[in-house]
Amino acid sequence: MSLLDCFCTSRTQVESLRPEKQSETSIHQHLVDVPAFSQLPPSTRAKDVICSTNVSHYELQVEIGRGFDNLTTVHLARHTPTGTLVTVKITNLENCTDERLKALQKAVILSHFFQHPNITTYWTVFTVGSWLWVISPFMAYGSASQLLKTYFPEGMSETLIRNILFGAVRGLSYLHQNGCIHRSIKASHILISGDGLVTLSGLSHLHSLVKHGQRHRAVYDFPQFSTSVQPWLSPELLRQDLHGYNVKSDIYSVGITACELASGQVPFQDMHRTQMLLQKLKGPPYSPLDVSISRMKNSRSGVDSGIGESVLVPSGTRTGASDRLQTPSSKTFSPAFFSLVQLCLQQDPEKRPSASSLLSHVFFKQMKEESQDSILSLLPPKPSIALSPMSPWTEPECDFPEEKDSNWEF
Repeated sequence: MSLLDCFCTSRTQVESLRPEKQSETSIHQHLVDVPAFSQLPPSTRAKDVICSTNVSHYELQVEIGRGFDNLTTVHLARHTPTGTLVTVKITNLENCTDERLKALQKAVILSHFFQHPNITTYWTVFTVGSWLWVISPFMAYGSASQLLKTYFPEGMSETLIRNILFGAVRGLSYLHQNGCIHRSIKASHILISGDGLVTLSGLSHLHSLVKHGQRHRAVYDFPQFSTSVQPWLSPELLRQDLHGYNVKSDIYSVGITACELASGQVPFQDMHRTQMLLQKLKGPPYSPLDVSISRMKNSRSGVDSGIGESVLVPSGTRTGASDRLQTPSSKTFSPAFFSLVQLCLQQDPEKRPSASSLLSHVFFKQMKEESQDSILSLLPPKPSIALSPMSPWTEPECDFPEEKDSNWEF
């Protein structure tokens, strides 16, 4: 029985959906010839991994977000036998279309077989009646999008952007090595743990270039993306023509995400959707970073600076605290950062670098092995959450509301 079959027919009290239940054929339909990866330290210690499928072992504390087009609620929970804080994602499968069920199937299967510290880990997956429960590590800082909203509304420092993007691109490079296109790189799909580990989420949007044991150069699967994600999508993905798209479409999204982290705002938000589509598809080349930099220039009396030039830094010695929570008027964007963004936003996908070569870009040269320590020095103190157990979980009698923001996704 495939995982999708389990989703549609399971009405038992609790059914584990561990990967060993999957046939070898269904697994390798999604993951073929996984290469060895040199930088593969375990993301968690084995003793910390939570494998319980007993719903009574999870004490839900507080709802921390929505995801999967509001079909999923995300909760902070305590695993009562160990006291470990975990993230619990609960999805009503009866509200999911066949396409949504296949996306969930893909995310669950691949999460178990991808082994990389910068890819989100699912510890345990099981069903309770018609509800899917996914247990994963708790990411104390949430998503990069949440960090922007809470601590950096006018954008992050370049040093912090470098640390976050480096982890995200490492995870992306691993996905590309395995023949997978992420298709939804953005700040809300980049999670940061309390230890400073950066991981990529959003695996339900992923698509494989591998079909029937062969890796194709391009794919022609064009899902119906909502207009809310269009700012991050590449021109070729939006164009939906006979040329298709490949892993280079993710690189374009990395460039847009870099602009998002730098400005603190959703890219293209001041542009009408139709104008944005024409701009992306026909040019001339446009970078949302141009807008954020012009805003910075208008807010100060410094010398005008364009792409490829550093924004001037006020005189005086910068302290660690000022570097942590900077406003645009005290930020610096180096030529290396502008170069990275320009490379990623090339309209011709062939002119964009691969994810692996992007890791060698001069922008990331300053990264050190102890990057997790350096990212913590740039972040505010770990957010504290008041833990107050909710009532024992029962199946809700009504659908989830549609208006709530979704900051966490599969």
